Amino acid sequence: MKTVLTIAGSDCSGGAGVQADLKTMAAHGVFGMSVIVSVVAENTARVIDIQDISPKMIEEQIDAVFEDIVPDAVKIGMLSSPECMKAVAGKLAQYKPAHIVIDPVMFAKNGDPLMDPASVGTLIETVLPFAEVLTPNVPEAQYLADMEIRTPEDMEEAARRIYAKGCRNVLVKGGKNIAGAVDVLFDGETCHRIEIEQIDTTSTHGTGCTLSSAIASNLALGHSVPEAVKLAKEYVTDAIRHAPGLGHGCGPLGHFCRIFSEE
Repeated sequence: MKTVLTIAGSDCSGGAGVQADLKTMAAHGVFGMSVIVSVVAENTARVIDIQDISPKMIEEQIDAVFEDIVPDAVKIGMLSSPECMKAVAGKLAQYKPAHIVIDPVMFAKNGDPLMDPASVGTLIETVLPFAEVLTPNVPEAQYLADMEIRTPEDMEEAARRIYAKGCRNVLVKGGKNIAGAVDVLFDGETCHRIEIEQIDTTSTHGTGCTLSSAIASNLALGHSVPEAVKLAKEYVTDAIRHAPGLGHGCGPLGHFCRIFSEE
């Protein structure tokens, strides 16, 4: 069985963060493991509070995983502080995972901040260079590329700018911000546009977490980066289409829609 590690924040409402990552990994038939870097009191409507785990405990969780069950891929999500980022980066340099997918989580789906903007510089300097695939959405890509994004052409330019910061592949996610649910994958040479059905729904809590975890799972299963991205996008679309309709805000996805027909 292939193994995947998520290093991310915990979402007590179950729709995003580590909880969404582990559900996604299970749905892909890989063995999921987790390192929790922050405990987030949030639901589908708002973020109430965030409590970071100490850098030492983050490092020890990573050590515990790698000394026993070495992951075939690592997904990195919310890293809320420079100290947390440096702890994770140090362990990535030490263990050198085969595949690393980084979702630079800056905002919750409802717009609440999950990262201090002052920490973005540390993220770029210490963490982003480890990314085999970086998966910013439009608001995050605007921060990272220092430009406004309104069109697929803007997404391509942003992907090129972000790639120059050291990533091997950049996937800029259009989501609801770009008509047609267009994503742009830049591999250093070519921009590939990935388009799929755009679903009119508010059930989008955890889509970024789910997509990055699906990409990591597919890389662990042996797929190439373009194929892993394509398969992950199809999975997320299915999970949105079969969302259970829970919560009063941006609802969670149906992560097991391909397994349980009642979803």
